[in-house]
Amino acid sequence: MGDNIETVELNRQKLPNHENFVWLQQVHSNLCIELPIQSPTSLAADACCTRQVMQVCAVMTADCLPILLCNKQGTRVAAIHAGWRGLADGIIENTVQQMQVNATDVMAWLGPAISQANFEVGVEVYQAFSAYPEAFKSSPNSTLCQGKYLADLYTIARKKLQTLGISNISGGDFCTYAQESQFFSHRRATHQGLRTTGRMVSAIYLA
Repeated sequence: MGDNIETVELNRQKLPNHENFVWLQQVHSNLCIELPIQSPTSLAADACCTRQVMQVCAVMTADCLPILLCNKQGTRVAAIHAGWRGLADGIIENTVQQMQVNATDVMAWLGPAISQANFEVGVEVYQAFSAYPEAFKSSPNSTLCQGKYLADLYTIARKKLQTLGISNISGGDFCTYAQESQFFSHRRATHQGLRTTGRMVSAIYLA
């Protein structure tokens, strides 16, 4: 928000295979769309998948978790923007289902996201993932009247992928908040009093 549109477009044109990117209108949903789309009425979704060669699946993040998926046969790929709301509402499950492949053949990569040490959340997030208590620690800022927790998006995503039968999982050792020289972080920018921050793109396609 507030970016110069021409600058954004010039930056996007520097990406390999840039002409085949589709830029989703990410809304923290659990919706996955199939690419390519013929005359789309809306690109409001937080994941996309394709079986078409050179069609890019991409998501943008700056603390939320990007997840890239492909099957071992190299016939299907997908990209997921997984914030806590999307994770809670089934964005991973919906995307894997829409890929229409055997989940045991799927490989997953967890891209740069905020780490547990820097992701303080309220009780509503803790309750949304009551099935994954191992993904939470009490925050040093927690009080008797206001519960605060440190949430691990990576652990939640791994558990959800494993429940689906996906065991080939890599990545997940980044922190967008702490690794300031490498990644944008919306939360870090907010804590620094900045009104805007950039976004990273994570993308995958069949060549």
